[in-house]
Amino acid sequence: MSLARLVVAAVRIEGRSKSEVARDYRVSRRWVHELVKRFDAEGEAGLEPRSRRPRGSPQRTRSAIEEEIIELRKALADQGLDAGAHTIAFHLMRRHGTAPAPSTIWRILSRRGFVAPQPQKRPNSISPP
Repeated sequence: MSLARLVVAAVRIEGRSKSEVARDYRVSRRWVHELVKRFDAEGEAGLEPRSRRPRGSPQRTRSAIEEEIIELRKALADQGLDAGAHTIAFHLMRRHGTAPAPSTIWRILSRRGFVAPQPQKRPNSISPP
């Protein structure tokens, strides 16, 4: 039985106070209150561990900009021009007055499959003495 279930059982079934349960199980009173609140709202499912992943990413590049980067990449490549991250950043700067960093553009292009990864250097072979 998980600690969360023990805590909720001590409060709901045994009828002990939340402060007493927190002290006995050496957890914070706030966590006990949160567990009981989740159990009341969701039942047993509310006691399962939750993800700590953020719900949003405020620094993420907007999808409209990502699509424009892809369109620019295709258009420049079709014209036979350099279609690298710095060139795309230059064109975005001319259009909008602002652009993501070339490293961000490169990551977007890599994620979408437009940039082939470069082979890494082989390690130096050390001959035995």
